[in-house]
Amino acid sequence: MTIEHVSTPSTSVTGKKRSFRDALVRVSQMREFTLILIIVAMFIGMSFASPYFLTWANMKAMLLSFSTEGIVVVGMTMLLIVGGIDLSVGAVMCLAMVFAAKLFMLGMNPWLASLASIGFSGFIGWLMGLCVTRLGLHHFIVTLAFMGLARGASMIITQGTPISLFTLPPEFKFVGQGTLFGVPFSIIIFFVVIIISDFLLRNAKAFRKIFYTGSNEKAAQYSGVNTNKVKLYVTVLSSALCGLAGIIYMSKFGAATPNFGVGLELNIIAAAVIGGASLKGGEGTIFGAILGIALLSVVSSSLILLDVSVYWQEFIKGLILLAAVAADHHLHQKSKAKS
Repeated sequence: MTIEHVSTPSTSVTGKKRSFRDALVRVSQMREFTLILIIVAMFIGMSFASPYFLTWANMKAMLLSFSTEGIVVVGMTMLLIVGGIDLSVGAVMCLAMVFAAKLFMLGMNPWLASLASIGFSGFIGWLMGLCVTRLGLHHFIVTLAFMGLARGASMIITQGTPISLFTLPPEFKFVGQGTLFGVPFSIIIFFVVIIISDFLLRNAKAFRKIFYTGSNEKAAQYSGVNTNKVKLYVTVLSSALCGLAGIIYMSKFGAATPNFGVGLELNIIAAAVIGGASLKGGEGTIFGAILGIALLSVVSSSLILLDVSVYWQEFIKGLILLAAVAADHHLHQKSKAKS
């Protein structure tokens, strides 16, 4: 005669409580959870500090401000995961705008001009990737050089004068200015980019190699991963996304200015690092990076509404970047000590 163990309702409930508690502990330990708490706390604080913060106009302005930059953050996050960095993002965005605007002024269809410009931006990324993989140069030095090259090219093409695009067709302006079901179309593009990139980064074999390369390049090579190829296509993708963001800005403002995006790399790198992308490589998520750019957008909006001086705004953003890098280094050293 066998005695079967029958779980009582009390033990079943206890098990459910324990699993729920364990799940809460795991969620609370996620870096993104801390970011969400900070953003929520800022929302609550600013709702009392300014009556204009929680208005739809301000929420829409914040969404628009970080949605286009968020596209660039996606590429930067992947580049940081693979162990690189890109200081040329603002300059490449600017050159993409200028290049497309110049082609349009020469009579090319704006859609074809935009595709050509995005392709040209990807080509710039390919050149940078070759300098890294073939010449053995570091991403930092290469992208610093290309930042100057792209910015200089924009100045040469425009002669330092903004290109006004009053004759852009309405259907093209819709990309940056139009709305779909009440939602700005540029925000829809942003969500499409992050959904696709997050899915690929989590599931696609080629994109999982980004983590392997950034975590331990030697081990990845021994496992048969062509790490140079991975670095190359990630650099190309990052620059192409900069081109896409530049085209959206051009459509939004109906102009291309040669000094656009100066200092933008500070916001982009800060957002990616705050969101959990490690400067050492091998770590990072798209969701975390988007939370990072959202936090910076909330900070910028709060500083403006509180009438903080522009000079202090840059100072505070610098402090945020420094704190993010310090936290990243501390967490990396802590995890290294545990392992």
